[in-house]
Amino acid sequence: MNKNVERLYNGIIKENPTFVLMLGMCPTLAVTSSAINGLGMGLSTTVVLILSNLLISAFRKVIPGGVRMPAYIVIVASLVTVVQFIMEAYTPSLSASLGVYIPLIVVNCIILGRAESYASKNPVVPSIFDGLGMGLGFTVGLTSIGLVREFLGAGQLFGFQVLSLSWFTPITIFVMAPGAFLVLSFLVAGMNIIRKKMDAKGKPLAEPSGCLTGDCASCGQSAMCTGKKAE
Repeated sequence: MNKNVERLYNGIIKENPTFVLMLGMCPTLAVTSSAINGLGMGLSTTVVLILSNLLISAFRKVIPGGVRMPAYIVIVASLVTVVQFIMEAYTPSLSASLGVYIPLIVVNCIILGRAESYASKNPVVPSIFDGLGMGLGFTVGLTSIGLVREFLGAGQLFGFQVLSLSWFTPITIFVMAPGAFLVLSFLVAGMNIIRKKMDAKGKPLAEPSGCLTGDCASCGQSAMCTGKKAE
């Protein structure tokens, strides 16, 4: 498989940040009360991921190792500010709906994780496709959760009423905080079923890894975590 295509496949399917790696849970649970919110948040993160991977990869040889994380944060924060201004100008209602979660993209563990583990060690083009794949995987995850919550919680899809309220009673818990956990759990269970089928066919998906599982392999910040050492 072509390396660039592989990066797309890994981000969307094999290492999906939402359903496989379980990263970025804060915006995943907070903004997915509707599909349009999930899509908007996902695409915003995708743009930042692509551009940050591009810049970090391009400057990876001149960024001093001792200040690489602050440098990454400055790059990401600058890009997030630009994205936020564009959204406020052209999609003010969506920007208002997402609120503080747009600025919080700066500290999204998916973006900083890809910068540290991939973009800082690989050429520009593969890094761009890595950001695109991870961003699309994140967008698919958020939009899927938003679709289910909006459909069950309001009988709508992307703001359009598809179930008549004359006979359908919205299950309002799905547009509330507990609904996010319920929908995420069912979708992750579905991904686990797919994982088992892929395992049976000899095409296993990636196992969850990273900080949530205590895996410090290849993490440049492992020395800062008590009792953790890079493998």
